[in-house]
Amino acid sequence: MNVRLIALAAFFCFPLLLPAQEIPTGIPERTPADLGFDSARLSLIDEIVREGIDTAKMPGCVVVVGRREGIVYRKAFGFRQTVPDKVPMTIDTVFDLASLTKPIATATSVMVLIGQKKIDPEATAATYWPEFGKNGKEVITVRQLLTHTGGLIADNSIKDYEGTPEESLAKICELKPSSTPGSEFTYSDVGFIVLGEIVRKVSGQSVHEFSRDHIYSPLAMKETGYLPGDPLRARAAVTEQRENRWMQGEVHDPRAWALGGVAGHAGLFSTADDLSRYAVMMLNQGKLGDTTILDAATWKLMTTAVDVPRGRRALGWDARTGYSSNRGDLMSSAAFGHGGFTGTGIWIDPVENMFVLFLSNRVHPDGKGLVNPLIGRVATIAGAALRDGSIVVNRRTADVRNGIDVLRDSKFETLKGRTIGLITNQTGLSRDGVSTIRLLHEAEGVKLAALFSPEHGLEGKLDIPKIGDQQDQTTGLKVFSLYGETRTPSKESLAGVDTLVFDIQDIGCRFYTYVSTMGNAMKAAAASNIRFVVLDRVNPIGGTEVAGPILNDGDQSFVGYHTLPVRHGMTAGELATLFVREMPELKSLDLQVVKVEGWQRSQMFDETGLSWTNPSPNMRNLNEAVLYPGVGLLEMTNVSVGRGTDTPFEVLGAPWITERELAAEMNSAGLPGLRFVPTRFTPSSSKFANESCGGINILITDRSVVEPVRLGLQLMCSLRKLHPDQWETKNMNRLLSSVLVRDAVLAGKPAHEIVDSWQQELETFLQRRSNCLLYP
Repeated sequence: MNVRLIALAAFFCFPLLLPAQEIPTGIPERTPADLGFDSARLSLIDEIVREGIDTAKMPGCVVVVGRREGIVYRKAFGFRQTVPDKVPMTIDTVFDLASLTKPIATATSVMVLIGQKKIDPEATAATYWPEFGKNGKEVITVRQLLTHTGGLIADNSIKDYEGTPEESLAKICELKPSSTPGSEFTYSDVGFIVLGEIVRKVSGQSVHEFSRDHIYSPLAMKETGYLPGDPLRARAAVTEQRENRWMQGEVHDPRAWALGGVAGHAGLFSTADDLSRYAVMMLNQGKLGDTTILDAATWKLMTTAVDVPRGRRALGWDARTGYSSNRGDLMSSAAFGHGGFTGTGIWIDPVENMFVLFLSNRVHPDGKGLVNPLIGRVATIAGAALRDGSIVVNRRTADVRNGIDVLRDSKFETLKGRTIGLITNQTGLSRDGVSTIRLLHEAEGVKLAALFSPEHGLEGKLDIPKIGDQQDQTTGLKVFSLYGETRTPSKESLAGVDTLVFDIQDIGCRFYTYVSTMGNAMKAAAASNIRFVVLDRVNPIGGTEVAGPILNDGDQSFVGYHTLPVRHGMTAGELATLFVREMPELKSLDLQVVKVEGWQRSQMFDETGLSWTNPSPNMRNLNEAVLYPGVGLLEMTNVSVGRGTDTPFEVLGAPWITERELAAEMNSAGLPGLRFVPTRFTPSSSKFANESCGGINILITDRSVVEPVRLGLQLMCSLRKLHPDQWETKNMNRLLSSVLVRDAVLAGKPAHEIVDSWQQELETFLQRRSNCLLYP
């Protein structure tokens, strides 16, 4: 039997799906104003779509605009068939998605298998399909296939598909790369046919079956899949003619048709309402309600764009390439999307919390339509409408109580009968603003005998290399400096003390020195058989994200106390617990942690209800704390990070930097949640005091997706590229503490490749810290 007839017969072999009117979308419709859109601007979509129909760009379309919270625009225009008869377009029209199959079926299926640890994106394709690994294709990786950098041709000859699907796949195995894998970006249908076969090899199911069972059924996308049955075919938009019949519910792509209607590059059908569910799932980082399709790490891996030759791609998605004419001009650098040959397109922007869906049959009736520029205009209008509105998200502020508040509520039970040495500074405050010094000094049954101060002194105002001892004016107690002649409590300072208490606000970065002060004091306590109590405090930049290279063992210093990543995602109490577990000299330490109450790891400081007190002179707000693990990495090189300005760590520059050039380079990197504005500034003190510096102002557009360590790395890579002679790197490793990463930067390797280099050791760190975490 002719393979095309086999494929046609297959349409009738799958269970029939329910008609659209029986299936609610599950994504609520909301008024534009409810979700921050200007309805008048949004209505401009009607005008340009009708213009597109009038100028024969397509016979009709369905357009949807939405956010996580619901849909604000959902309309059908024109006709789903004009020849031989006119049939109006409806919201429930079924569309041949063409190359939207690539991200929504194939790439998502691959990512599910990656999340299940059944596929490694860095492994070769031949690992999973051995027959493919020949003729120079042995080194092509799964990641390269997902980003169209595997070196495969766009399409092999249609004659290669004249036999059975098995014979067609065998001919793909005989192909040779058209370029060295990894060296070129070539949009390749062949690459996604290979990925579809990898899904089958790994899972035992075709990409049709696997995507149905692991994506569409869990999401209640009941009208999405390959090979639609009769009820869905009757509602499908008509495309062109094949063998003297109009294709309706029959895949338009000739290679997918020859493969029986199921292929990794084309063949998927769906409706606007179903795809809205998928889009909201992607906006929600892989979840829809209680259903998880991709875990957070896998979602991030899939949607984070990386550099490819002549552009940027995410895994299965476009970001910015020559194929991005359907991308809205106002979308953020984190947006990802794709188009399909039949006239389909989808863009999802997690920073702006918006998706735009455009479904048409532009190839009907004669294959001459053109919609990609129109899709881009629709997405731009949606972005402009959103930017003039505002949406208030009711994020609950927690009633968080730090360790000192919990201790006070217990009437200082943990410290009753003890003689205390307190390590603290200006951040040692209760929720209502009373200093820990005063609370312990006045606590019944507690004797406060000595005070110890870290870098910047007891009041946190000094920014000098050494700080001497002083006297506290409130209690009359001597304040022993741990940032002077010694950085460890001496035996003399601990005379008569049986308990050391630590109460200082850290900011969650390895080279911020307060944790080093705590570690040194823990060693002194262990050596003197003194109890050590941590009055824990929240991690102000959250406790979930972990990033950066692990400090090389043997490189420990006061700005790198332990083998931690740059951003460790732990509180002081959790770090103290880790130190006791991992440092032999602390095994005997009597450690007690007075835990925070009411804090969850996902919360940043502004969600705690606590008042901000500058932890150090140049750490003046939460934005600066978020940026510090990245921008701070460059502080030992010859750039200003804003010390001596009103916005430390929010600007970076030097007299030799051309501000527009650096801003353009950083914006082109597509770092999520960040934009870079060229600026000039003149520090009043510190590096380049009273010198005009060209540089960038770093704007946070969505704090929830900012990756500060990646920001710091990209700054390094950009400076190395733009100013290889002026940027002095001899001290770069002082805070970075990774020879591997330093050498990669100096060698000019791309940032995404360097980030990948530390992922395995981060996984090990996550295991190390797992038994030390005190909060959900």
